[in-house]
Amino acid sequence: MTEPNGPLSPAEGLGVVLDEHLRWIGQWHRAAFFHQGQGGDRVSAPASFAAWCVAAKKDDLAHQPAVEKLVHLHEQMHRHAKLVLLQAATGDLPSESDYDSVIGRFNEFVMQLRRVERAFGAAASGLDPLTGLRSRRGMQEALDREMNRFRRAGQPFCLALCDIDKFKGINDTYGHDIGDRVLASTAAVISRGIRSFDEAFRMGGEEFLICLKETSLDEGFHVIERLRIDLQRSLVPLPDGREIAVTASFGLVEARLETPVDEVIVQADRALYQAKNSGRNRVIRYGVDMPVARAE
Repeated sequence: MTEPNGPLSPAEGLGVVLDEHLRWIGQWHRAAFFHQGQGGDRVSAPASFAAWCVAAKKDDLAHQPAVEKLVHLHEQMHRHAKLVLLQAATGDLPSESDYDSVIGRFNEFVMQLRRVERAFGAAASGLDPLTGLRSRRGMQEALDREMNRFRRAGQPFCLALCDIDKFKGINDTYGHDIGDRVLASTAAVISRGIRSFDEAFRMGGEEFLICLKETSLDEGFHVIERLRIDLQRSLVPLPDGREIAVTASFGLVEARLETPVDEVIVQADRALYQAKNSGRNRVIRYGVDMPVARAE
């Protein structure tokens, strides 16, 4: 729990932002319709949101498109609210369309704030709110646990890093909402394609990590290659009825007893880098399809 005088969690901070904006909208109404746009600091944008944005930069979710949308809505809402107050200061009451422009954006802002608030709550539980996969929170502990099981039982496991090909281009062409659909669709393909006791994590952005338990490199390659094909075949629908094809590149590595988990992830990342540089939409096995990097 958060200490009474300690820093608020991101979700708790958004609760403060909501409370202040509910007070603010009432003060804005009075200033716009009864006080010729005058209301002092009470009708300015509450400082809590700016403070929340600064604090949220320390959290992985701060870079999510949903948060960026929240910031954009906040800026639009207060810009329009200020324009209405400037108009009221000249003696003109706001028109219905001016009023609707502010209230409409206020309602959008509150709805988006609630969505982000729920997302932070999900993140605190260790789940990525967009994909439903486990987030990086707790990933290291889970992989350390698998390495300890490997040492006890002698059964290897594989790690695969997956990166959606040309994801920035998808966002730039279709927008972040479609980008979110692509992320969720990719996560769904991954979830369907692995066994119930395997684990998958969203590393951040468009990158995922898959842990295939009790699996050799050859067995892991068959699983990941099937995932690659399934992903290529799983078209993502657009609102206008069109569909887009998505591919991904994979770096696969089999864990070794003498190699720390952190280094195993680095090896998977090197294989992924090779997959990207070799033309994308392929699986590269570390130490098989590429030379093992020499020790410095």
